[in-house]
Parts: sequence; C-alpha cells; structure tokens
Amino acid sequence: MTTAESVLFNAIAVINLEGDLLDQGEFDAWLDLWQHDGLYVVPIDPTETDFKNTLNYACDDHEMRAKRVKRLYSGESISTTPRARTLRTLSRFRLLEASENEVVVRGAQSLWEHRKGHSRHYAADITWRLRPQESGWRITQKVIRLVNSDDVLHSIGYIL
Repeated sequence: MTTAESVLFNAIAVINLEGDLLDQGEFDAWLDLWQHDGLYVVPIDPTETDFKNTLNYACDDHEMRAKRVKRLYSGESISTTPRARTLRTLSRFRLLEASENEVVVRGAQSLWEHRKGHSRHYAADITWRLRPQESGWRITQKVIRLVNSDDVLHSIGYIL
C-alpha cells in the first residue's frame, strides 16, 4: 500500500538527487532525470501559469535543456566561464497532488552561487511535477519562482 508519506519521501529523493547533480556539475545525468516532453520554467511574473504564451527567463523543452547543458560544458559562453560553484538547500516539501501518473510537490530552494570572487543568494519557491515509471521517476515540469523574479537579476549562468 502506498501512503502519501511514502510518495512524498520518494519524490523528495528524486528532488534531492536533482539538486546534488546540478551542484556537482553532472548535467548529463540531470538531463536523464527528465521526461522527454518535460518543461523547465523560470517565470518573470511570480504568479504566471501560462508559460508558453508569456515572457520567461527560461521555458526550456528537451532541446533547449540540452543546449543549456552544452553551453555549460563547452565554456564558450562568457556567462558560464568560469563555471559558478553552487550550493543549494531544498526544504519545506509539500505534496500537492498524487495519482498513479503524476505527483506534484512544492518546496523551497535557497541557492548560493560563487563566481569570480563574488557570492550571490537566490531564494525560490519551486513546483516539481514528477511521473513515476518502472525505470524511476522523471521530471515532467519544474517551475522555479524566484522571490525576486520581477526585480533586476544578475546574469545566471547555471541551472536553477
């Protein structure tokens, strides 16, 4: 029997793995966590829900996620050289929806970036949509609502 607590526990394990992969620079493994048709979104408007018809900092399908990872590995983009060191803490997880086909979890992220002698902090409210599969869970959508998304942001040369 699957309980809400066990579903949330399994979802948190995937979410924590994702955060660790990003902080350790294991971007190809991060791509493997995604459902092919998944969507990675960083909206400008913190209340936006229509991501495909509005302006966002990021609204990446599979192809755009792969291009983002390629830029991070290549060192050819000035915004990614040298690569930022990041450390994120994920917390305050809440199971919003759970069915056999999809699990929705909301949580908080506190991310520290250090690059070129400067440290910056970004806080965000994140919603993950996860799809359980035989081979493990896959991310179908990740929406990162930065607390200061409607303010001036510095260049972010990494994956939130």
